[in-house]
Amino acid sequence: MTEILAVVLGVALLAAAVVLLKHRFWPLGPDDEPREDVAEYISMMVGVLYALVLGLALVSVWDTHSGAEDHVAAEAGAAHQVHLLAAGLPAAQGERLRSGVETYVRHVTDTEWTEMAGEAGPDRAGWRMLDRIRAAAQTSADAAPSQQATVQETLAQLSVLDEARRGREADAGERLSPVIWFGLIVGGFLTVAFMFMFGVTRSFTHVVMVMGLSALITFTVVLIYQLNTPFSGMFAVGPDAFTRYF
Repeated sequence: MTEILAVVLGVALLAAAVVLLKHRFWPLGPDDEPREDVAEYISMMVGVLYALVLGLALVSVWDTHSGAEDHVAAEAGAAHQVHLLAAGLPAAQGERLRSGVETYVRHVTDTEWTEMAGEAGPDRAGWRMLDRIRAAAQTSADAAPSQQATVQETLAQLSVLDEARRGREADAGERLSPVIWFGLIVGGFLTVAFMFMFGVTRSFTHVVMVMGLSALITFTVVLIYQLNTPFSGMFAVGPDAFTRYF
């Protein structure tokens, strides 16, 4: 981050030095006219580049948020399937399996979701619970073919659950780069500042334009900020997929 800021600041200072040298050694002649179209071109380029930064940031956080929803739905669906498959095992084994799944789901919804809302990742206790569930699903080699098939399907669903949980853990720690946040803040300031560089004869029109642009930029940045944390904030992914089944 520090190196990138140093490079950006260095390029900006170099550009400023070039402009000062140009005005110092090659000033406008008495017959030259100011080129206001150059300022308009620069203003347009600032707006376009800032729109690219906004789009990049919004797509990034939206993808993370959508991925979190998909991982939660897949994890809850796999846990539900394991809970149903327990009916195909011997009574005592099936009860242990159902109890293990219900304990895991309660841990996810009551403990892990609170931790993720506080921007912390899920704890290791959930993985230990999954190990116990996997152990409860094992059966002897001389079990009936139907029970062996049930065990195979249960293990397949547990693999899906494992993968979805890993995805949820990654989503909980995913954040937008500080470099992009720097571009969002500084770019928004520059974009609004350029609105004051051109004369507008009607002050009311100028006020409306500045208000509209500022409000739109602020709305987009706030939206990005809310989507940046998938499990907290206004658009937080909730445990509804789990509570729907359990």
